[in-house]
Amino acid sequence: MAANKQNPAEGPSQAEWGVIADAILPGGGLGTNMVPKDQRFVIRRGQGARVEDLEGNWHIDYVLGAGALILGHAHPATMKALEEQLAKGIHFFGALNEACLHLARELTDAIPCAERLAFTTTGSEATFYALRMARAFTGRPNVLKFEGAYHGNHDYSQVSVSPGAATNFPAGRPDSAGVPDVLPPTVLIAPYNDLETTRKIVEENREDLACVIVEPVQRVIFSEPGFLSGLRKICDDNAVVLIFDEVVTGFRLAYGGGQEYFGVTPDIAAYGKIAGGGAPLGAVAGKAEIIDFADPARRGNADYAQINGTMHGNPLASAAGLATLKELRKPGFYDDLDAKADDLRKACQRVLDRHRLEALVCGQGSFWQILFLDKPPRDYADVRASNRTASKALDLGCLSEGLYVLPGIRRFVSAVHSSDDFEETVRALDVACRKLN
Repeated sequence: MAANKQNPAEGPSQAEWGVIADAILPGGGLGTNMVPKDQRFVIRRGQGARVEDLEGNWHIDYVLGAGALILGHAHPATMKALEEQLAKGIHFFGALNEACLHLARELTDAIPCAERLAFTTTGSEATFYALRMARAFTGRPNVLKFEGAYHGNHDYSQVSVSPGAATNFPAGRPDSAGVPDVLPPTVLIAPYNDLETTRKIVEENREDLACVIVEPVQRVIFSEPGFLSGLRKICDDNAVVLIFDEVVTGFRLAYGGGQEYFGVTPDIAAYGKIAGGGAPLGAVAGKAEIIDFADPARRGNADYAQINGTMHGNPLASAAGLATLKELRKPGFYDDLDAKADDLRKACQRVLDRHRLEALVCGQGSFWQILFLDKPPRDYADVRASNRTASKALDLGCLSEGLYVLPGIRRFVSAVHSSDDFEETVRALDVACRKLN
């Protein structure tokens, strides 16, 4: 499917850029999750719910900057805010800037747990600093995360993100070379949505355990009723800090993020993605007694939890974030977003059922992903046990039919996806299913 094909861009072709990328970039891509080389394309621009490649083909985008672009590409309000800030300056350091202060105030008003806020540049930084502050606050070295959870690119996150075999809880496995051998033993692993196992691990390790970090939605797995509130109680009972990783759920599930959606308030939370309107920006928000360990006045003291970055509170990203949040506050925004995503999930499920595939369109809110399972996954073990070969083949088929999806990765719906986009998506999925059969 190549909708609205226009003239190819001048300069190197996509194939030529592929050769250049292979010669310069590791693996010829920009990271772990990338379009396979035999289907690789180079994006020239994004507009609304679609991206255009260098050959003039438009692809319906369900990647959306890993979920950051809830308003789609080049939204007029965001572009206007960026243009206005460009005229004032793109980067300052050392002094406060007006845009970041406006955004800081808006974020703390919106985030239920936020008494204080510290800016970062990325969501990965935010989760890393959240762990650091929790260790500084408690004086304990260890952290607990859940099997299959991705909390960024730092070493603490790279433990049991995608283990290929059953985990011997609470011991985890490093997912990357270069992680020091002393680090994985400080990262305890528990199964998602399993309160009893988590409680046992926390109680047995509470003398050395600083925090529990959890995604309110792990990939496309939603926390079950009572799971997050149960974690809240476990952490309270054992004087352990509860951290929500809201890098994806923040401002996507609801304006107050996973905290509002599930009605549970953590001690601190990490943000990225939408809070910067798709531009590089993150934040750690939470209780003042914890966030204040990053106060530079503590510098030189043993309890100082350093947070520093030349791009923290960047004015361009702050302006984009402010413009985005203003749009999200409009009445009915989330009801409309979730309703259209629900329509898409139901339409795609009908296609799968028509082809008699043992697959489900999983997800809630504006999240969705097709998994070859007979029931929605409860934890990472369920995902690992699914037919991932079939899932990959179907995703690649959708990719070849003009849907921008990444194989095996959750996808998102934006506010600007239209009924025409969904009709084309259903047709593309139908073709991909026929190829699979």
